[in-house]
Amino acid sequence: MAKHKDDSSPAESRPHAPRISNRRAFREFEIIERVEAGLVLAGTEVKSLRAGKCQLDDAYARVDNDQVFLVGADIAVYPQAVGMLQHEPKRTRKCLLHKRQIDQLVKLTAAKGMTIVPLALYFRHGFAKIELGVGRGKQDFDKRQDLKKREAQRDMQREMRRRR
Repeated sequence: MAKHKDDSSPAESRPHAPRISNRRAFREFEIIERVEAGLVLAGTEVKSLRAGKCQLDDAYARVDNDQVFLVGADIAVYPQAVGMLQHEPKRTRKCLLHKRQIDQLVKLTAAKGMTIVPLALYFRHGFAKIELGVGRGKQDFDKRQDLKKREAQRDMQREMRRRR
């Protein structure tokens, strides 16, 4: 009997599947809570995502009538598709979450300055998933502190390698 692979990492389900991450979100926001959601997509959107043609830089999520929508994600048009089968690149897409997860997001974003930002988009077991994060915007001094921490960590790693 064959052993099943451990599903510890989302991108591990298919090694050559792209993982589109939003590096700007980690730089601009302090992420407090993370949640994984499914996405409602058209066929050409799935093909574009498998090709890695997506930008999450200016995207965010919002809750309307107990449903979560991804706004501003730019999924490029699929060049091989006929014009009438093509999707709109920046359309609003519905995120698939359980009711208790949506309630948790509503509670967390009720505080001032909290927002829902997409962190990564990937495929798991053939389904497109998006990792959403609830975060608070960082100030300039917070960003500088993060840079200093990263630089110090890098220096320590360099020194440890040198001593070996």
